Amino acid sequence: MAEEKEVLLTKEGLARLEAELEHLKSVRREEVAERIKQAIAFGDISENSEYEDAKNEQAFIEGRILTLEKTLKKARLMEDNEIRTDVVSLGSKVTLQEMKSGRNVTVTLVSSVESKLKDGKISDESPVGSAILGKAVDAVVAVEAPAGLIEYKITNVQR
Repeated sequence: MAEEKEVLLTKEGLARLEAELEHLKSVRREEVAERIKQAIAFGDISENSEYEDAKNEQAFIEGRILTLEKTLKKARLMEDNEIRTDVVSLGSKVTLQEMKSGRNVTVTLVSSVESKLKDGKISDESPVGSAILGKAVDAVVAVEAPAGLIEYKITNVQR
């Protein structure tokens, strides 16, 4: 069996995953069990769409719980001193300048399990994330996007 890859998480990412797991186990499981109980009370479950929906939701929740438990089992908290500032690493806060428009964007490079674009957290496995990983300030990287090649200059790397 192949050794499972360690998942590096920030304190915030670890807390978010643990909170989601706790919510699924303590709240969502109960809610879905209650929905199933109510659907069964309606009678014939063979043609009961409410019962089917509740069972599907239950399967989804149980699957997510298993995924979170597996992720947390192989998770390791990233220490601040592991976040480099000489080159882009996991946990780095990076300012990128889009070469064509001159527009700046700041992102934090995180593992794929805690990436959330709307919060400015991009995965190290994403096209931009993998292009900037290991690069220093002033490096220019090219990223293949649906609209074509986009070039970014790394203008700042910090913790």
